[in-house]
Amino acid sequence: MIVVVDYHKGNLLSVERGLVAAGAAVRVSDDPAVIASADAIVLPGVGAFADAAHTMEQLGQREIIRARIEQGVPFLGICLGMHLMFEEGSEGAPQEDDEVSSNNARGLAVLPGVVDLMPCTDAAGQFFKIPHVGWNRVYGPNQQGTFESPLFAGIEPGEYFYFTHSYAAPTGPFVIGQTQHAQFFPSAVQYGPCAFGVQFHPEKSSDAGACLLKNFVNLAQAS
Repeated sequence: MIVVVDYHKGNLLSVERGLVAAGAAVRVSDDPAVIASADAIVLPGVGAFADAAHTMEQLGQREIIRARIEQGVPFLGICLGMHLMFEEGSEGAPQEDDEVSSNNARGLAVLPGVVDLMPCTDAAGQFFKIPHVGWNRVYGPNQQGTFESPLFAGIEPGEYFYFTHSYAAPTGPFVIGQTQHAQFFPSAVQYGPCAFGVQFHPEKSSDAGACLLKNFVNLAQAS
């Protein structure tokens, strides 16, 4: 059973449908007890980091999800769900002073760093529209751009996925996919053998997204 976490942010139906089409038994729930008993967890989301983190805390979900990831339960964070894997996020966080950025919201903290606003210009000063919305290519993090994670099995480097976001995760050795918009940013991350996050929406990404969801379901079923 894959539990899609409902923290009252966004429409979960398309994610549920995508997982069912990939062969999963799916339950959508906001109940920490249900999340605690899940065989795998998917954390989707639309909205601001701070608001989502606060709601998860209020619903008693945050520590349960973090504990389950640490226990090795297969996990997939989608868009905001990927952001929440990190220590902190500046999106929607109240600021006491415009010069101070230390009042960030706290995420699941399974990956290090702060999720912050994407830059709108590249090194040459060319302007890029923020939010980053639409189809863009995803490559592996190595020089050849090939994928090494099983989450991307059967997916060619440079495949298009659908994005909609203004904030991006920090980079690090956990990056398994990257995309360029003004600069390269992490579009897929991995923690341990079976916890993943993707910046794009696989449920809206046609055949490539369906393949990725199928890969995750296969990994979950094999764990």
